[in-house]
Amino acid sequence: MQVKAVLMDEASIKRSVMRITHEIIERYKGVSNVCVLGIKRRGIPLAEMIKNNIEMVEGTVVPTGTIDITLYRDDLTEVTGNPVVSEPSLSFDITGKDVVLVDDVIYTGRTARAALEAVFSVGRPHSVSLAVLVDRGHRELPIRADFVGKNIPTSKSEIIAVHMPAYDGCLEVLLCE
Repeated sequence: MQVKAVLMDEASIKRSVMRITHEIIERYKGVSNVCVLGIKRRGIPLAEMIKNNIEMVEGTVVPTGTIDITLYRDDLTEVTGNPVVSEPSLSFDITGKDVVLVDDVIYTGRTARAALEAVFSVGRPHSVSLAVLVDRGHRELPIRADFVGKNIPTSKSEIIAVHMPAYDGCLEVLLCE
């Protein structure tokens, strides 16, 4: 994989996540009914960033958890024959909540569809919205993100690589071939 460009550095990612945070607060007129779920894997640290920003801006800690979509993927056999699935890491009930799903990149929409199924398998929220750091286009399903850090049109042969400190040691978004 060859890097073509650095699309977002640490500072621009933090600005984008802060803007997404403000948009969430504005959309829900506060955060009293909001919970944040990071889609495993790189959605988890982004969800934590949003949670921390909400706490800083609103002075409120919103319930935050993780959701594993492995069993809900429609390409499961292509991914792996023996998936390792973790239970949703939720210490709270999402029923009646305004759930914000968080992921790093939206591409075909299949991850978001699987995440919706995973959410509804654990409760019935009041609403579900999707926050992503990068929207790269090429949807195969009628799904869109409600909160987007940056729209980056790509060709199908290009790859958007989101690096997170927890996994990669740095915070950046790269365009690769």
